[in-house]
Amino acid sequence: MTTRRKKIYEGKAKILYEGPEPGTLIQYFKDDFTAFDGEKKASMEGKGVLNNRISEYMMTRLGGIGIQTHFIRRLNLREQLIKEVEIIPLEVICRNIAAGSLSKRFGLPEGQPLPRSIIEFCYKDDKLHDPLVAEEHITAFNWASTQEIDDIMAMTLRINDFLTGLFSGVGITLVDFKIEFGRVFENDFSRVILADEISPDSCRLWDTISNEKLDKDRFRRDLGNVIESYTEVARRLGIMKEMPTVIQGGVH
Repeated sequence: MTTRRKKIYEGKAKILYEGPEPGTLIQYFKDDFTAFDGEKKASMEGKGVLNNRISEYMMTRLGGIGIQTHFIRRLNLREQLIKEVEIIPLEVICRNIAAGSLSKRFGLPEGQPLPRSIIEFCYKDDKLHDPLVAEEHITAFNWASTQEIDDIMAMTLRINDFLTGLFSGVGITLVDFKIEFGRVFENDFSRVILADEISPDSCRLWDTISNEKLDKDRFRRDLGNVIESYTEVARRLGIMKEMPTVIQGGVH
């Protein structure tokens, strides 16, 4: 199927194909892992299947509380039907606990709770290493309007509140996460909706009791058991009970 479709875009973890009707795309989840702006690469069987299912679950649950997303429905093990959006060129990072680059920048011990949730913006450009930007840059370079920034921040805080509670209920701490937004146009108006994915690729997830990492840091830091950790996240959320057979049987 995939060879006959028109490829619109290929990223590090996903491919976008032309959708069956106007205004839609098919989002295909690859098994590829990348870290450090693509310097470190690997492929692990079953990863795309897991992220497809976990992201479907997250987008569906967020849709249930009124967060508008690009997700329409899951098509199969690796693909989703999504709304076509004009991507806003920003990565929106919400941090609850010090980890990763925040720890390095401010000399904070990893695992230190932050006084409050912090939202950061990065300009989406691998060649520039996704630099941190201020609202001043975003409005000056017309990446998003003041109203869009307000909408993005309000939605991000709602998403954070909801996901923090969701993960907490299954013994997982949501340390931080990265999301992206896009515009959909209706007549002369556009509105901002959640796009991309929410998965262990884009969230830091720690076991609440042991602080064991259950996310992409296992790949970044060579901790091993990457697929097993993603599977554990899916298992705790009550999805992908059939996953072990999917990995062993090999999905291509």
